Amino acid sequence: MKRVLPFLIIAAVFGIALVTAWSLKRSGAETAPVRSETPGVSPNARNPSTSASAPVAIPAAADAGADPPHAHGPVNAPVTIEEFGDFQCPPCGALHPVLKAMEHEFGPRLRIIFREFPLVPAHQYAPAAARAAEAAGMQGKFWEMHDLIYENQKSWANAFDVRPIFEAYATRIGLDLEKFRRDSSSEAVAQRILQDGKRGRSLGVQGTPTVFMNGREVPFESLPPEKLRVLINNELATRAK
Repeated sequence: MKRVLPFLIIAAVFGIALVTAWSLKRSGAETAPVRSETPGVSPNARNPSTSASAPVAIPAAADAGADPPHAHGPVNAPVTIEEFGDFQCPPCGALHPVLKAMEHEFGPRLRIIFREFPLVPAHQYAPAAARAAEAAGMQGKFWEMHDLIYENQKSWANAFDVRPIFEAYATRIGLDLEKFRRDSSSEAVAQRILQDGKRGRSLGVQGTPTVFMNGREVPFESLPPEKLRVLINNELATRAK
């Protein structure tokens, strides 16, 4: 029972986030027009446009995205999950521990890629969070910053100024703070975010979190851990044939 309890908690949290996201979508509370300086525009949650529980095929042609991508897991893993996320999106924050759990459970059989897709103007700090994560990546610590930003989402999402908060995270994970500040506003970081956004749009991404498994979109309602685990196992079984 003790081993199952953490997954039950994750499922409950994700379920609450799903209901909240769907309510926001229905009310149109976070729809937004395109802004040129950021790659993502749309509601803060995926609209379950299909009742299917299996990944949906997408067109093969797509922009490459930032290269190299931020990834955990071996390149030759039989299952690759590619997430388009917004650091200020609550459902993305709920998905974070789910993907961490899947990574722990499936080990080298699973590769996880994160793509930047900040939503504006719905999430005013999402671009700054994306820049902070990418700047940390310039010093080889993208995932450390990624995890801190998501795990503390509630503490910075309504702050007056997020810059000192992200700089404190940079210090905590041992970054060169002056380099972090320079990189946060650099063209290289801006281009990585732009390229991920272009890839997302070429794949038809309209909100976050949007997840692809081995090149096929996973319906939003299939992202809770008990459902995502089934999809991963099904994909592993298919690849083993």
